[in-house]
Amino acid sequence: MNFGQAIEALKQGKKVTRKGWNGKGMFLWLKPSTVIKEDWCKDDMLKNLVHENGGEILGLGTICMYTHDSTGRKAILTGWLASQSDMLSEDWELVE
Repeated sequence: MNFGQAIEALKQGKKVTRKGWNGKGMFLWLKPSTVIKEDWCKDDMLKNLVHENGGEILGLGTICMYTHDSTGRKAILTGWLASQSDMLSEDWELVE
């Protein structure tokens, strides 16, 4: 798949990965937009922003990555951004 096809797959609720990525088991998914409620918040900054907005605020959709940190621990990256290499590659594939 190319990058455009990978984005379309994300929009359909599928997970995608690249054969060329170093880490094994890494993949992307699209976290859809949702209403964030103040009583759900663990992050003080977010909680204050939601409170200032009347107790709810829209959380826009974002691409998330299942990955690993520098020590090898499993981690989630919210707001993943594609590199030029990612955008031009044609080694994208679905994760089953």
